[in-house]
Amino acid sequence: MSLGTSHTIDALIRKAVFDQGDSQSNARQTLYSLAKSHHIELSSTHFLYRAFAQRKLPLFSVPAINMRTLTYDFARRVFGLIKKYDIGIVIFEIAASEQEYSFQTPEEYTVSVIAAALVEEYEGPIFLQGDHYQARKNIFSTDKQREIDRLKNLIRDSIKAGFYNIDIDASTLVNLELASVDLQQKDNYETTALLTRYIREIEKGEKISIGGEIGHIGGVNSIIEDFYAFMKGYKKNVGDSEGISKIAVQTGSSHGGTLQADGSLTNVAIDFNILKDIGRAAQEKYGLGGAVQHGASTLDKSNFDQFPLNHTVEVHLATDFQNIFFDHLDRDLKNAIYTWVDRHLSHEKKPELTQEQFMYKNRKKALGSFKKEIWSMPEQYKQDILNSFEAEFKMICDKLNICNTRRSISPYI
Repeated sequence: MSLGTSHTIDALIRKAVFDQGDSQSNARQTLYSLAKSHHIELSSTHFLYRAFAQRKLPLFSVPAINMRTLTYDFARRVFGLIKKYDIGIVIFEIAASEQEYSFQTPEEYTVSVIAAALVEEYEGPIFLQGDHYQARKNIFSTDKQREIDRLKNLIRDSIKAGFYNIDIDASTLVNLELASVDLQQKDNYETTALLTRYIREIEKGEKISIGGEIGHIGGVNSIIEDFYAFMKGYKKNVGDSEGISKIAVQTGSSHGGTLQADGSLTNVAIDFNILKDIGRAAQEKYGLGGAVQHGASTLDKSNFDQFPLNHTVEVHLATDFQNIFFDHLDRDLKNAIYTWVDRHLSHEKKPELTQEQFMYKNRKKALGSFKKEIWSMPEQYKQDILNSFEAEFKMICDKLNICNTRRSISPYI
């Protein structure tokens, strides 16, 4: 099948997202077939991050972007930048929680990104990642097997959809009240090792890149003793299975940033020494790609060039692009979304929160319910959103030193 014009792909991806039954399945299969015939391959960062550990690559950090809405449109702009600026790698990721409230299954996310690559005439590897495949502490503490089974099912479905990069997040199970660092990290490293072994059992062909996490984002900052305790226990429990390729740490950031009562975001001071020290130990002692920075997009962009300088292997970006979306959204649609949040989520409003803080925290949870309306918004608003998104992402790519890297990266993917 010839691609023809962009209208061909536009029609296919709309069916792949919004139709049901055979119509949806056929559209998705057509997109998969087109991707294969146009030299698009779903890929893993596993061997690339091994090359990071061996210092075989120039200094850069990999941007990992969570697309919670307008996935097809956002991804089109990313592929346009990749081609124009010879960007070696961008990870398209979505967290388990984001899949739920944005109504995007792993397979839908995959075909949305593939469709964007096709219409932009991109050829080469695509990196899809399951972000924060997170253990829920309240369930784990009462029914551990139930929670493990849920995570296994999520991982299995994601790999089947072409997510060849999986970030296991059992940092929620860390208990800092216990007497030793080993005991604090025990549930974390045992769960991460168990799920690592599961991934190695079910992977076929492509070597899955697996991430671990030692510090819950928004909590107490990580220390290098946490890392050593985690890795010692993890290596013992993972056995002969090939282990993780990176480690996420807590450096002072929080997901979504913190909106103050006056409507401004709290300035956050990232402890780059944590990234540097743990990242160096991860590379030199364990052959990992390095440390990962979560919750980065709302941080001061003037500091972003510090990430590659401190050997940060991966930088995760989400909320700032969501903020761009809402800042440029059609007023009528925005008001409808806010009304929905007030009506359906009022029970989550805490007395200490202003209305603006409550809305900032919870408006993302309406994205799935308004997917069709967002998709069909007036073109002028959509283009304003996408133009601002593109300018912001290009600036971040410059800071992360990821432009003009395709040739240096290609031997390892």
